[in-house]
Amino acid sequence: MNDSISFKEIHLDFKLNGTSYNREELKEVAYSLIKEGTPFEMSIGDFLMDWLNDQEQLEVRTSGSTGNAKTIPLEKRKMVQSALATAAFFNIKSGDTALLCLPVDYIAGKMMLVRAMVLGLELDYVPPSSQALPAHKKAYDFVAMVPLQVEKSIKELNRIGTLLIGGAPISYALRRILSQKTSSVFETYGMTETITHIAARRIDQQAKVGSGFFKTLSGITVSKDSRGCLVITAPSITDKPVVTNDMVDLRSDTEFEWLGRYDNIINSGGIKLNPESIEAKLAKVINTPFVIVGLPDDSLGESVTLIIEGELNTDALQKELAQLPGLEKHEVPKRVFKVPNLVTTDNGKIQRNKTARLVQA
Repeated sequence: MNDSISFKEIHLDFKLNGTSYNREELKEVAYSLIKEGTPFEMSIGDFLMDWLNDQEQLEVRTSGSTGNAKTIPLEKRKMVQSALATAAFFNIKSGDTALLCLPVDYIAGKMMLVRAMVLGLELDYVPPSSQALPAHKKAYDFVAMVPLQVEKSIKELNRIGTLLIGGAPISYALRRILSQKTSSVFETYGMTETITHIAARRIDQQAKVGSGFFKTLSGITVSKDSRGCLVITAPSITDKPVVTNDMVDLRSDTEFEWLGRYDNIINSGGIKLNPESIEAKLAKVINTPFVIVGLPDDSLGESVTLIIEGELNTDALQKELAQLPGLEKHEVPKRVFKVPNLVTTDNGKIQRNKTARLVQA
């Protein structure tokens, strides 16, 4: 990593919506966005003002997908190192074009701005929406999206050189479509505490058969704790190892397969089940949003329960799932509930516990 690059430096090649700015000029832009911009632009202005002051830390809000949202401090120099690690892994270079289509309220959106300023990218921004790509036909070298945005942009992905997908699980159907694309498409793994992604795996046409393992960025190693959960060691990005609640299989100290969340495990009749693994199997036949949860059961302790969005015949679905190849007997949902909408965070992640409470009397 290049420790000589300061967060106070704005790369000479940096452009925002087609215009070059130095540090002082960018402060004026930030002030203007705060005073006169749309809510999305105000968020950009707020972050730029935080980044461009002389303080060495800033505060970032977590998404709250696995618990209550909270605010944590991040060091700017470590955010710079994260940007450099991303550039090295994905071969991003100064002068590349990039698109910011994510909310700047969260780390993923903030880091697109940081990468642009540190690496010298020509960054355009658009309001975050499911229709992420602008109507004009401009091509971009580097874009980050959530799965919903990718789904709505399938026909336009040829306009993107390298696409990063994160923030929520990628459905079976979308993954199958992306496996035929010629753009470089990567699924990423990371969190606010690790300053976005620390690992990625390729899922486009060039992905190697059977490559279900995430590969860490340079300088980052992984291990498991006694629970089988991922421990991330990234000296340039975090002061101490980050212990996660993500259960994994390790191939090496730089490669891992994600299995599911430890705190989501369902203990059904003494058998411990990963709901995420069950969801991956069900996604082959269910085309509407759904989630698997464990609900209290008098005989089993917890029963595997399917909560699905929209109108459907739950009895017929339950019978179909009982015959689904590859789904073990103890993985078949014992109960199926339908709800108008699953509970999600602001950036689209399903809130499993809150959704479960919708169907609990």
